[in-house]
This record gives sequence, structure tokens and C-alpha cells, in this order.
Amino acid sequence: MKTTLLSIALLLGTYTVAPAFASQVGQDMKDLGHDSKNAAKHSTEATKKGVKKGWHKTKKGVKKGVHKGASETEKGANKVKDKTDTSTQQ
Repeated sequence: MKTTLLSIALLLGTYTVAPAFASQVGQDMKDLGHDSKNAAKHSTEATKKGVKKGWHKTKKGVKKGVHKGASETEKGANKVKDKTDTSTQQ
């Protein structure tokens, strides 16, 4: 009699716990999907930020180089102009 009652109790316990466990597993899968989606979003945003920052640094470096080259060219032109002006004045 005791084993029959114990068997019935275990059987009823299994039937009441199994649906709760199954719904928890389903919710865990949904949470995993949401977490994966959010991770993909954040990594995309970080990549975008890094590319944008690199592009701006490159643009700034090129602009600085162009201006420096133009300045040095102007200095060289002035030197040549000074040399030609002094030689014609003598």
C-alpha cells in the first residue's frame, strides 16, 4: 500500500513539475534569442563607431599633410623668387 501511494505521489509530482520545467526551457530559449540579437546590435554599433573614428583620423591626417605640403611648396617658391629677384637687381 505504501509503495502504491508513493508511486502515485511521484507520478502526480512528475506531471505537475514537467509542464513548469518545459515552460521555463521555452522562456530560456526566448531569452537566449533576445540576448543574441542584442549582442549583434551592440557589436555592429561598436564596429560602426570604430570605422567612423578611423575615417575621421585618416581624413585629418591627409588634410594636415596636404596643407603642410602646400606650405612647404610656397616656402620653396618664395626662396626661388628671392633668388631670381636678387640676381636681376644687380
